[in-house]
Amino acid sequence: MDAQALRALQAPLKEQYRTAPEAAVITLRASGELDSTSIACKVETGRALAVAGLHPATGGSGLELCSGDMLLEALVACAGVTLKAVATALEIPLRSGRVSAEGDLDFRGTLGVDRAAPVGFKAIRLRFDIDADATEEQIATLLKLTERYCVVFQTINQKPALDVAINNAA
Repeated sequence: MDAQALRALQAPLKEQYRTAPEAAVITLRASGELDSTSIACKVETGRALAVAGLHPATGGSGLELCSGDMLLEALVACAGVTLKAVATALEIPLRSGRVSAEGDLDFRGTLGVDRAAPVGFKAIRLRFDIDADATEEQIATLLKLTERYCVVFQTINQKPALDVAINNAA
């Protein structure tokens, strides 16, 4: 897809969202079912069933997906798609590219071993390795706009309002 095709694809959506801002607000959903035989949760991804379980550092077998890994995978996917869309819109030809993310966890926090240890990632590093004919200025703009428009990056970067509830059928 080139920049013109991308603009043509997005133009009617942008116009609709300008004239009817409420149309741009969409609720995404995910759900899972608790496994009845192990400490795992089965999550429908829309393409396949993903079974998430405990990380081996918390007693897991390593056979199930770790939700921390899934978060980093979502960040890589979103950042990669965003980078590609921005490069296309800016007409920066990318010959190839790779996106990677790594994050540091202190499992003392999630296991309740040390109340001072954080629960969750204390640092995440997102890296892009690209091969492109682009100036330093174009690459800086590409990175800046990728950060600005990547949904997962911005969600992690700016904590959203969270609401948690539990419903007991008993």
